[in-house]
Amino acid sequence: MNIASISQRKVVTVDEHASLQEAAQLMRDRHVGAVVVTRGDAGASHLMGVLTDRDLALLVVAEGRSPHMQVGAALGDAGSQGLVAIPQKASIAESAEAMREAGVRRLLLIDSQGRLTGIVTLDDLIASYADQLGDIAAALERGIEHEVERSAGDVGDHDASPVLVPPDLAVTWRRVFEP
Repeated sequence: MNIASISQRKVVTVDEHASLQEAAQLMRDRHVGAVVVTRGDAGASHLMGVLTDRDLALLVVAEGRSPHMQVGAALGDAGSQGLVAIPQKASIAESAEAMREAGVRRLLLIDSQGRLTGIVTLDDLIASYADQLGDIAAALERGIEHEVERSAGDVGDHDASPVLVPPDLAVTWRRVFEP
C-alpha cells in the first residue's frame, strides 16, 4: 500500500500575503491543523512552507505578535518553515521513516513532476497502522477459533481431571480477556 492511499487529497493552501488571523480562520473553517503556504505568480503557485496551529500558538499567542502579520513574513520565524515532501508512490513505512528523520508530523505528497498531490499527517499513519493491527488481531482470533472447533471433538480423549486456577490469577485473566 502506498502513502497516497491514506493521504488527504484536498490540501488547504493560503497565500503568503494572507494574515496569520486569516490562516487561523481557514484552519478552523476547514477543520485542519495546518495550511500549505504558497506564493503565486503568473498563474502558478510555488510552495513556501507549512504553517501549523502550533506555529500560530507559538508565534501569535506566546510571543504576543500581531495576528495581522503576513503568513509569509511569519514563516521565517516558524519552526515548520521547511518543506518535507515524499513521492506519492512511497510506502507507508517509508513515509513514517521520513517523518521520524525530519522530525515533522506532516508530509507533503508530490507526483513525478514535483506537483503537490496531497498531505499526510502523523494521525493518518497511526490510523492506518491501527487498522492493520486490527486486521492482524482478527486473523489471530479467527485462527484460534478454527483450532478450538477442530479440537472440540478431541476433548473426551484427554484426562477429565479439573484444573484448578488460583483466584488471583482468575481475576487477572478475566480483566484481560473478558469485556
